[in-house]
Amino acid sequence: MPGYGWISLTTDYGLSDGFVAACHGVVARLAPAVRVLDVTHLVPPGDIGRGAAVLAQTVVDLPPAVHVAVVDPGVGTARRGVALQTPGGLLVGPDNGLLCWAATALGGTERAVELTNPAWLATTVSHTFHGRDVFAPVAARLALGEEFADAGPAVDPASLVRLPDPVVGSGPGWLAAEVLSVDHFGNVQLAAPASALDGLGAALLVEGVPARRAATFGDVPSGALVVLGDSAGRVALAVNGGRADAVLSLVTGQVLRIADAS
Repeated sequence: MPGYGWISLTTDYGLSDGFVAACHGVVARLAPAVRVLDVTHLVPPGDIGRGAAVLAQTVVDLPPAVHVAVVDPGVGTARRGVALQTPGGLLVGPDNGLLCWAATALGGTERAVELTNPAWLATTVSHTFHGRDVFAPVAARLALGEEFADAGPAVDPASLVRLPDPVVGSGPGWLAAEVLSVDHFGNVQLAAPASALDGLGAALLVEGVPARRAATFGDVPSGALVVLGDSAGRVALAVNGGRADAVLSLVTGQVLRIADAS
């Protein structure tokens, strides 16, 4: 099996502890020539949906790689550790839905294995740190080109855990969609594709708050709410010079309604 020159890391580990460095260290010891890209380590703790969204929207911009993702509130339980093979790269992490959207973005899961080969794992596997002891060493071996099937027994891709499809609905003059994520700037991304805005006018109400449909933040006055298509091709809400999440008091997973103001 051909190897990969890159490993990406997406976690909820934060930056105030040594967890991320430990994962880097495992890769550096096993595969020193492989480069590591840090996608983010600031996924809200335990927020699998947010991690899945960030991962899926980022992997398409990265070089072919082994993508490690760890947002794993069930670490140490019966949940499986898995590796997925797709046309666009490999994914390694817990079987809790975190990898499913990224696998789709990379062309779909062709093969999957459960990570049970002890020769591929740390000598002692902690019950609470599978990022270091399971996922990082497996990713390093896969990046070096070791055989995918040697990581463990085959898993039926249909048995992999999937997150529920986000809520999206529309009708004449309105759109309802689930909040998929809120970024560092307070911009609110919805599950609906940007094309869902095509049937709406320029003057809008977002849960009763006046907004304008536009192409970018600066197309509306300072402090105004704007509805636009974001860089990932989804409907997004932003405030020019402010935070849309604060203006709308929104949280991830909430469903909101956008409607024509007239």
